Amino acid sequence: MSLISSPATVVAGITITPNSNGLPGIDALRTIVGAIMTVGLILAVLALIVSAIVWAMGANSSNPHLAGRGKTGVLIALGAAIICGASVTLVNFFWTVGQTI
Repeated sequence: MSLISSPATVVAGITITPNSNGLPGIDALRTIVGAIMTVGLILAVLALIVSAIVWAMGANSSNPHLAGRGKTGVLIALGAAIICGASVTLVNFFWTVGQTI
């Protein structure tokens, strides 16, 4: 009989999930984030309108530099709108991916 016994290997699974009741002010923070997202989308629309006008003015006045700046502005405004609009979905997607690892 052996004097040294092997310890039982116990693997404890850690289960931590988001807790909306853990800190005070979470509901207010959600409201603030939603308001900031709204402001971001409104600014993206404004940037899209201004950039489209610059693009049109550059194309109409045969100014390729101005038209190029307008095109760049349109693409950046659209990218910003996509990121603002899809931010919650992207975070939830990567949260789900992270949970499967």
